[in-house]
Amino acid sequence: MATRGSRSEKVKRIFQQFDANCDGGLNREEMADLVVAVNPRVKFSDAQISAILDEVFRTYGEFIDGEKGLTYDGLLRTYDDGAGDVDRDFDALGLELISDDNKGKSAASSSSIADERVLEPHKKQRTAAWAASPNHGIVFDETWKVVDDLEILIKRLKAKQVKDGKMKGDNFDAYSDPGWSRELGPSTELSEKRVVWEESGHDYALFVKELGVLRTKVDGARSREEAFDGHMAIGRVLYEHQLFKEALVSFKRACELQPVDVRPHFRAGNCLYLLGRHGEAKEEFTLALEAAENGGNQWAFLLPQIHVNLGIALEGEGMVMSACEHYREAAILCPTHFRALKLLGSALFGVGEYRAAVKALEEAIFMKADYADAHCDLASALHAMGEGEKAIPVFQKAIDLKPGHVDALYNLGGLYMDMGRFQRASEMYTRVLAVCPNHWRAQLNKAVSLLGAGEAEEAKKALKEALKMTNRVELHDAISHLKQLQKKKVKANGSANGEGAFSIVEPSKFKTVGEKTALRQELATALAIRAFQRITRLRGCDVDLLKKEMNDNDVPVSYSGGGVPEKSIRKPNLEVILRRLLQFLKPETFQGAVKGINERILSVLDENGSGRVDLGMFFAVLAPICGGSPDKRKRVAYDALLWRPVNEGSAQIKKADALRYIKLLRAVYIPSQGVSEMLEIHGEADFSLVSLSEFLVMFDDPDWGFGIMSSLVKLETGDRTRHGRYACSVCRYPIIGSRFKEMKSHFSLCNQCYSEGKVPSTFKQEEYRFREYGSESEAMKDKCLCFNLQSKGSSNNDS
Repeated sequence: MATRGSRSEKVKRIFQQFDANCDGGLNREEMADLVVAVNPRVKFSDAQISAILDEVFRTYGEFIDGEKGLTYDGLLRTYDDGAGDVDRDFDALGLELISDDNKGKSAASSSSIADERVLEPHKKQRTAAWAASPNHGIVFDETWKVVDDLEILIKRLKAKQVKDGKMKGDNFDAYSDPGWSRELGPSTELSEKRVVWEESGHDYALFVKELGVLRTKVDGARSREEAFDGHMAIGRVLYEHQLFKEALVSFKRACELQPVDVRPHFRAGNCLYLLGRHGEAKEEFTLALEAAENGGNQWAFLLPQIHVNLGIALEGEGMVMSACEHYREAAILCPTHFRALKLLGSALFGVGEYRAAVKALEEAIFMKADYADAHCDLASALHAMGEGEKAIPVFQKAIDLKPGHVDALYNLGGLYMDMGRFQRASEMYTRVLAVCPNHWRAQLNKAVSLLGAGEAEEAKKALKEALKMTNRVELHDAISHLKQLQKKKVKANGSANGEGAFSIVEPSKFKTVGEKTALRQELATALAIRAFQRITRLRGCDVDLLKKEMNDNDVPVSYSGGGVPEKSIRKPNLEVILRRLLQFLKPETFQGAVKGINERILSVLDENGSGRVDLGMFFAVLAPICGGSPDKRKRVAYDALLWRPVNEGSAQIKKADALRYIKLLRAVYIPSQGVSEMLEIHGEADFSLVSLSEFLVMFDDPDWGFGIMSSLVKLETGDRTRHGRYACSVCRYPIIGSRFKEMKSHFSLCNQCYSEGKVPSTFKQEEYRFREYGSESEAMKDKCLCFNLQSKGSSNNDS
């Protein structure tokens, strides 16, 4: 736990450094020197300096000592309030602490808490910086005694568990820091290694029992305020020692004593988040935010930190768009809050808004140049924007700042893979595994990169290691793929790594046999939509849920720029609706779904960048890729258009509305054709009405509607079908989904290779005729039919 000395002494050294006239105060000139010195990368104008000093001297007027200026207590308070990072400033100034060799050590121990406290007066045991902090530290003397007793209890528990080998630590430092504003006042960080207490033993049970005695003593305090002070102090001490479950009990009790106080709600939220109870943490932070906003200026300085932690809790539930709102608000309230800017950038990256993410992350790095996590996320955003060469040195900077940075190493490996630099990628994944030996994705990607580098044997070993870590089906497919490549290599028909060479044939040379065989271009479009459907998991959302949302939610009518009434909604509010629709998803999977929907659908619907979306049109666009029968999906799309204010109260929709919907649908799901069609929407609006049957004709039109839906439904029902021993003749992966058999040369292609027009280069033909088999039973029936026809032909010839 951070000591009072380790913090207050740093502030004192900073104060002494700039108290040039040694009068015990920092006047405006001295404060100006301090502000400039601790922000060496920022070039302040005189007006900016003056504005900053005006704000400081106004906010901390109670700590201004006449002409002398801001006192030491005032400077300490500014740091307690989060106006600066004392550790960063201390290091930036190149100061050193003066060691204190006069600190005595207790020579004996006692089973009596009272006896132990006598050996060291409680004033010397007030170790936490928060304890003596103005406003949210300890107020009552009796509370000091409780804190001292609790410290002794924890010291005993720790000694017992360390002796018995029960205490454990997790290497948290390897992963990205969430930018957690853990403290209301001091920015004390938890230790790099999280302590895991063993809670099942007798020693822990005894500790909890003795802790209960202390709580009872606090409950019997002379006043409600003193009881509140005691429970808050107990919670703070327990939190500092990472006894989060017990700390939560104390903060909850403090909430009961003073429900409108910001502090206990905020700290209870911190505990709940660290215990993995993100939904409950969000509720507590929301209560803290309401209390702070209702409390006037008293808690104004805490609002940025509350917004940040509420954002983090929302991200824990997968609500990234909502989190962006709070990070943005924190950055507005406190422009120097580099963590808020970093978190905003990371969240924007998480929803696919890369340019805005880059801007926020660059600002965070400008304020804190050694922020490894910000460098990592900035590089990831640059990579996503296609600026791989720019991203490499930024990733490397993150790794230089934190050599064991797993995220940076892993993502740099992915970038090298995308660039075809397989050997370098393999090196990155090896470094990831050195830090996290059970990182199965890194092990799998290492195998793939080794395969790309032509090291098939090493790749095989890496795959086997990955298989030991997890039994996921994609690993079995990868091993099967590797075996196919090795067979091909033996026959000497392949490339350097054993993969068969292929040619890409123009579409006109691909012919279909049978009515059920999909056209190549049509399949390519359907596969792209199916891939999006998988990312968003919308197939698992029954289309009836969209209808329920329309019936249950009363969305106020607003007017667009053209004066058209619509039920529009802000993106964060839309995210709440999506969470209800996709409640079966884990938070991280839901984040991926929201990112896909934002990039593919919301970017089209919110063409003006207003941040608002027409909810009826959104439901209509979503309906065709949700779960349910095709007829039901189309009906709900029609109902969603009826639900819009322009059609409300009518049994039919306007033709102009139907046409716009179809064109939006194509712009979202068939962008190669649909975007240009969107530009063609002009001229007089057609106000004639369209019935459901007429709408279905428009919808099913293969050229101007969404006729591709029939191909999508076929993929949904059959894209998990396997075809036994058959592997694609081009990519060598086991065929999953439909198998396309070339009727002359008898080679087989998977969905993907057929849609891309790939054929093995060993087969040169004027045209290729394919038959599609949804399963091997269909292939067997076809084979039997051909055999029967041949038998009949032979019989006729004999006669």
